[in-house]
Amino acid sequence: MSGRKQTEVSHRSKPVLALTAGLVLVTVLVAVFYLAGFGRKNSAASKAAFSSEPAASSDARAYAGSASCRDCHKEAWKEWQSSHHAQAERPMNLSLDRAAFHPPHSFKHGTQSSDARMAPNGRYEIVTMSLKGERQVFSPERVIGVEPLRQFLVTAPGGRLQVTEASYDPRSNQWFNVYGEEDRQPGEWGHWTGRGMNWNMMCAYCHNTAVQKNYRAATDSYATSMVEMGVGCESCHGPMADHVQWQRPRPQPAKGDPTLRKFSQDQMRDTCATCHARRSELTGTFRVGDDFFDHYGLVIPDETDTYYPDGQIRDEDYEFAAFLGSRMHFSGVRCGDCHSPHSAKNTIPNQDDLCLRCHAGPIPPAPKIDAKTHSFHKPGTSGDHCVDCHMPQTVYMQRHWRRDHGFTVPDPLLTKELGIPNACTRCHKDKSVDWAIDYADKWYGQRMERPARARTRLVAQARAGRRDSVGGLTRLAREEPIPYWRAVATLLLRRWVEDAGVQAAIVERAQDTNALVRTMAARALDALAGQGVATVDQTLARLLNDPSRAVRIDAAWALRRTLDTNSPAGQDLLAFLENNADQPTGLLQKGVFLTDRGDHATARPLFQTAVKWDAFSAPLRSALAVSLSTEGRLQEALTELETACKLAPRDAECRFKLALTLSELNRLTEATAALEETVKLEPEFARAWYNLGLAHAQRNNLEKALEALTKAEALEPGSAPIPYARATILARQGRNIEARAAARKALDLQPNHAEAAALLQSLPAN
Repeated sequence: MSGRKQTEVSHRSKPVLALTAGLVLVTVLVAVFYLAGFGRKNSAASKAAFSSEPAASSDARAYAGSASCRDCHKEAWKEWQSSHHAQAERPMNLSLDRAAFHPPHSFKHGTQSSDARMAPNGRYEIVTMSLKGERQVFSPERVIGVEPLRQFLVTAPGGRLQVTEASYDPRSNQWFNVYGEEDRQPGEWGHWTGRGMNWNMMCAYCHNTAVQKNYRAATDSYATSMVEMGVGCESCHGPMADHVQWQRPRPQPAKGDPTLRKFSQDQMRDTCATCHARRSELTGTFRVGDDFFDHYGLVIPDETDTYYPDGQIRDEDYEFAAFLGSRMHFSGVRCGDCHSPHSAKNTIPNQDDLCLRCHAGPIPPAPKIDAKTHSFHKPGTSGDHCVDCHMPQTVYMQRHWRRDHGFTVPDPLLTKELGIPNACTRCHKDKSVDWAIDYADKWYGQRMERPARARTRLVAQARAGRRDSVGGLTRLAREEPIPYWRAVATLLLRRWVEDAGVQAAIVERAQDTNALVRTMAARALDALAGQGVATVDQTLARLLNDPSRAVRIDAAWALRRTLDTNSPAGQDLLAFLENNADQPTGLLQKGVFLTDRGDHATARPLFQTAVKWDAFSAPLRSALAVSLSTEGRLQEALTELETACKLAPRDAECRFKLALTLSELNRLTEATAALEETVKLEPEFARAWYNLGLAHAQRNNLEKALEALTKAEALEPGSAPIPYARATILARQGRNIEARAAARKALDLQPNHAEAAALLQSLPAN
C-alpha cells in the first residue's frame, strides 16, 4: 500500500496506516517564547472567524465510475481491475477473506493478544483491545490493501471508521500487529482506536475515489463521502461523465471528443504524488491536473531524522520526496516511464532492462553503464541488479518492503561517518562497514568522491547545529542544480536566520523559480517576521501573492500576527487550519495562530482539547502550558510541563520551558538545575546557555554565569542581548575595561540597544 504520512507530535504515536495526512508548519511553538521569557503577549487584537461547517461534497454526477470505461478500454480496464489500486479498499468478501478468519487465528503482541474468527452467523470477528482497555468483539466492514498485508475497517461513533492494528498477511496466512512489539495502549493517539488510525482523516482519500472528508467540528463527527470505493479510473483521469455521455451515441471509440483533458507528465506525476508522498493536506480539494504544491506541503529532509542526510527514506516517507531529489527526476524521468499507469507494475518486467533503456546507450544525460562489469557481482545474483544497490528496500508495517526512489549510490564511508545505511551491508549483514569501504574504494576509487557525498556531509553538519555549515549551505542553496536540494539547504539555514548573511541568502531563495524552494524560504524567515527586519517582512509580504498556494500559506503563517485574514492568502491559511482541525496537531496550530493574534481565551480550549485527544504528546502539553502561563496560571503550566518532561525525557526544549516556568515561580535553584539539564541534552542550545547565565548571575555565581554566557555567545554571535548580559556581570565584578568592550559589542550588533548604551556611559574608562 502507499500513501501519506502524518508528522505527528505524539509520544509513541507514529501511525502505520497506509494513508495519512499531516501538518506543514512544524515549528509553531517557536512563536510563543521569548529568548529569556516564557510567555508572549501580542498587541494584535484581530481575530479570525473560523467556520465549523464541512466543505461541500464533490458533484458525484461528474463521475461515471470505472465500470463505464470497460467496454471501450478493455485492455486498460483489465490491467487496472487486478491492480492494487483497484483493490485498495473493498467490502469484506467471503471468498477472499475466509482464510483469514477460518479456522480461527490467535496471536500475541506485546502484553496483549488478539483473535480473528468467524461467528456462527457467518460474520467475521476480530477480538482485541477496545478504547476502554477491555477485550471486545469487533466486526470489520471493509478491507484496506491486498498484499503483502490487509487491514480491516471497523465502524465507530461519529461517522468514523477505525483501522485495526490486527492485520493479515495473505502470503503466509499469518495475523500480526502492524506495530510489532510496541504494545500501544488505549488512549494513545496511535492506538487503533485513536485519531492516528482514523480512516476518515488518514486513509480514505488515497484508498478511494473523489473522497470528501466532511468533518463537523461542532459535533466532532464525519459525513465522509466518496464516488467509488478503491482507486478507480477517475482517481487519475478526473471526472469522466461528460466523456462517457459524448461517446455513448457514437461509434466507439470516436475521435474528436471535446471533453477529453490531456495531462502533462508533470501533472500525472503530481497526481501520483498526492498519495505517494509524506505531506500535509492544505485544502482537501485536489483534482487531477492541479499542481501538487497548490494542495500539499511536502515533508523533506530537515533538522529531524525523518530522512537520512543523503535523502534516503528513514521514517515512513513513501516515494515522492526522494524521487524529487534524485538525478533521475532532474533529468526528466517521470513515474510513467517506469510504471504502467493501469497495472502499476513495471513497464518492462526485467528491472535491469528497464534501467538500461537509458543507461546502456546511453541516452544523455544518463551515464553509460556496462552491465557486465559495473556491479562486480555474479550475473543474476543478489547485488547484480540495478535496484539492489540503487533502490534499497526498507520494511514498514512489519511486512511491507518499499524501495527508495532516490536512486542513491551506496557509500559505506558515510555509514562509518554518519550512520547512514548503505546497500552493501544491508545485504551483506555478516560483513563490517570497513570491509564494504575497502571494496568500494577498490572497485570505484576516486569516483566515490561525488558531489552527493559532500552534500550529505554538509546536511549532517547542519543538522548537528554546526555553524561551520552555514557557508556551504548558502552555496548549496544558490548553486545546487536540483531544486529539491536547494530547498533542503534553504530550510536548514533557518537555525542561523538572525545572521545578516543568512537572511540575505534566504531572501534570495524566496525569488527561486521553484515553488518548493520558495516555500522553504518562507518557513526559514518565520522567526524574524514582524521583528523589525524590513527585508524579511517585505519578502514575506511579496510571497503572500505567490502563484503557489503552499508558498502563500507559509508566508501567511509567518505574518500571522498582523495578517489580513480577508486577503486571499489569509483565506488560504484559515482554510488550511480548519481542514486539519480534526487532529491534535491541527488544533495546536490553530491555537498558536489565535494566541499570536492576542486571542488567548479562544486558544486555550483548543490546546486543552488537543491534549485530551492525545494525552501522551509532550509538545501539546507544552503548548497548553504556554497558554496557561499567559493567563498567569503558572502552577497549572508547571504541572503540564512536568508531565511533558516525563513523556519526553530527552527533549531539551521541553526541559528549557520547565526551567523558565520555575524561574517565574521564583524557584531559582530548581530552574538552574533544569537549565543545566537542558544544555546537557542539547549542548548547542544557545538560548538555554543564555538563560543559564542569567540564572547563575541571579544566584551570584558570577564566574559560572560568564562561562554560560560565553558559550551562548559562541553559538549565537549575532545576538546583542548576550554580550550585554556579560557586560553587566563584568561591571559587577569591577572589570570595567572588559565590561565596556562587551557593551560596545552589543551596540555594534544592535546600535539602538538603549541599555547597553546607558551601561557604557556609566562605566569608568578604566
